[in-house]
Amino acid sequence: MTRVEALRVKIFADGADLKGMVEIAKNPLIKGFTTNPSLMRKVGVTDYAAFARSALLAINDRPISFEVFADDFGTMIAQGREIASWGKNVNVKIPVMNTVGEFTGKVIRTLAAEGIVLNVTAVMTLEQVLAVAEALHPDVPAIVSVFAGRIADTGIDPIPHMQRCKIALSNLQRAELLWASPRELLNIFQADEIGCDIITATNDILSKLALVDKDLAGYSRETVQMFYRDALASRFTFRVPQSDAA
Repeated sequence: MTRVEALRVKIFADGADLKGMVEIAKNPLIKGFTTNPSLMRKVGVTDYAAFARSALLAINDRPISFEVFADDFGTMIAQGREIASWGKNVNVKIPVMNTVGEFTGKVIRTLAAEGIVLNVTAVMTLEQVLAVAEALHPDVPAIVSVFAGRIADTGIDPIPHMQRCKIALSNLQRAELLWASPRELLNIFQADEIGCDIITATNDILSKLALVDKDLAGYSRETVQMFYRDALASRFTFRVPQSDAA
């Protein structure tokens, strides 16, 4: 059994390119999908509902997260209900706060109490995880997405932080901890080692799974060969003084 096959953490593909989502869904390692408004804007999605329904029609056997985009709590709740109605495998993404920093606990409590499966996103702090845990319904599945990659970008080691977040959710048997915004393939194995339930990954990270257990000496030679090919292709000129060339 290879290291990839031994992974316990579930890998969710992160993106909003429908063609790419359908293609990556053929990989049995992919256990779900996440999207967000920024990813949709990046690929030019303009009709949110049409995109979501197309994705759900193509992928109906694994969870897909779609995010509300309102900023007031009442509209968030209404959008959450509508998004949840799109399919049985929908997870409704709710940001942990609105744009003025108000905790969305009311939205989380209301929708979770209605049995809607939530993915609480943009979580950073342990205090936020504890507050989200308090707002979730213990009998309703949920995902808490902690942005470990962004935390690492600030110079903080995300591993002990994620371990504390895992403990904070330990009393909620149906809540899963998601390692969001990974920066490298190694993060998948780190998330697995500390007991994260899910990790998201974009296609550029997922493409590196083929490198797992690769022979490093051979990889070193391939790297040198790449540098050499690129140097030749660039047609560099390099005059070496005669005395140095001897």
